[in-house]
Amino acid sequence: MALTDLALTNLALTAETPRPRAALKDLSISFPRPDMPPLEVVSGISLDVAEGEFVAVVGPSGSGKSTILRAICGLLKPSGGQVLVDGKAVAAPPPKVGFMFQKDALLPWRTVAENIRVGAELGGTPAGEQAAQVARLIKLLRLEGFENAWPKQLSGGMRQRVSLGRLLAYRPSLMLMDEPFGALDYQTKIAMGLELLRVWEAERRSIIFVTHDIEEAVALADRVVVFSARPARILAEYKVHLPRPRHMRAMRSDPAFTELTEAIWSDLALPD
Repeated sequence: MALTDLALTNLALTAETPRPRAALKDLSISFPRPDMPPLEVVSGISLDVAEGEFVAVVGPSGSGKSTILRAICGLLKPSGGQVLVDGKAVAAPPPKVGFMFQKDALLPWRTVAENIRVGAELGGTPAGEQAAQVARLIKLLRLEGFENAWPKQLSGGMRQRVSLGRLLAYRPSLMLMDEPFGALDYQTKIAMGLELLRVWEAERRSIIFVTHDIEEAVALADRVVVFSARPARILAEYKVHLPRPRHMRAMRSDPAFTELTEAIWSDLALPD
């Protein structure tokens, strides 16, 4: 039987469309409340994240941004819909999904190198290869000279570099980042954004990055997803066509950067 033109087209499209690294299918999440109806936090969200894609999620406080990250890593059970990682439904924490929080949560009794090694240990790196992996990440994150420092001796930005190193040492295929730079001062936040971009361009792992900072989202991401107030729905999605590698100072003077950030502000109806 000869293949029709339509069948050939469908085969070509299937071959050219790889399976998403993560997928939300009509996802809804509610929390029970005593003597009250459940609190609906997320309502009917569908979202795909491709292999190697950097997706930022912005929205008002309490709009469910962090909640979807917890659902993706298996810490929350959806009320409806489905979460898929590598094509498999998430019913428990999936392997090779890493989570980075706003607070670094470094182990105070371990040095910088030892904290990074935790990720290698949990990720299953053979013991004989862990030292080389840690050394590579220390160089990549520009932590040379601080291998034997304790977390209490580090600045906030350096502590987050160590947290990022620990996450990368785990070798996740999907990185979930929940406002990882939100507690840092402005200059350190910009510097950490540049560090993350430099590392991402070298490693090309899939990232879902939650932030309240619209400019940060546009500066870092391939795509920005805008959530509504609770219960969260997707208001808009924007492809970020700014060239890479990105340079923060030059990019902020680019009219395309200004136009995109203003469009997102408008979506969220935020005051000037």
